[in-house]
Amino acid sequence: MKFTTGAALSALALSFASLPAFAGDIEAGESAFQSQCQNCHNVANEDGEVLAGRPNMRTGPNLYGVFGRQPGTVEGFRYGASLVEVGESGVVWDEEVMVPYLLDPTTFLRETLDDRRARSQMSFRVRDEATARDIIAFLGQFGSVDAEEDAAEEGS
Repeated sequence: MKFTTGAALSALALSFASLPAFAGDIEAGESAFQSQCQNCHNVANEDGEVLAGRPNMRTGPNLYGVFGRQPGTVEGFRYGASLVEVGESGVVWDEEVMVPYLLDPTTFLRETLDDRRARSQMSFRVRDEATARDIIAFLGQFGSVDAEEDAAEEGS
């Protein structure tokens, strides 16, 4: 079977088409991630290759493919009970969920769970909505649960 450049470009376009589109600026998000997030988080693919952040970060969970995933579900990471409860309620990470979480994690959990005692283990807050959306756009380039499931279905 002959594989042409046109076919390769079509396949590449389809793989990018399955990634979610976000409103923020990827380059600004990368800068914000480096200055605000990488002290606790990294982005490492299935092979363990660190794509963003520092190697061996254990404070926060790996953010690879975070979109479409339920909060509190990265295997091997110990989450706070409130975040796990939010995930178990059916919430999934998308832009509209992640923005308020990044702006004020504890308030997000309290409002989502309707529990004034809910607490977040993430004490850091992103300063403004534009920066939160930029970070989300940056993280979005590393895939999502939906994109991974679509790719698995196409390969079947």
